[in-house]
Amino acid sequence: MAEFTVVEDAQLQHFASTREFVGQDHGAEICFILVDMPPGDGVRLHKHAYAEIFIVQEGGATFRVGSETLEVHAPRTLIVPAGTPHGFTNTGAGRLRQVDIHQSPRFVTEWLE
Repeated sequence: MAEFTVVEDAQLQHFASTREFVGQDHGAEICFILVDMPPGDGVRLHKHAYAEIFIVQEGGATFRVGSETLEVHAPRTLIVPAGTPHGFTNTGAGRLRQVDIHQSPRFVTEWLE
């Protein structure tokens, strides 16, 4: 018999523009954030000891990655290596919908600003 887990949306941590899945709470080796963010909102500069993958599904954002600034519009995937400072702002006209995958069973963030 197959072993699996179904996680209901109510089991995720809910914030104003995000819902967060903490892998260690569900026996998984990754975490992810479901982003549904209005224009002008964003995440300030930070870094992790692991890579983070951003899957931009709708809208667009301006990302700061290391010393670079880049525009990323759906459908695109951005991979930020471990230890690289990064942040983003929804600079589009509509909502930013993306999935942010953290290659860690728990969120470990060093805020830089």
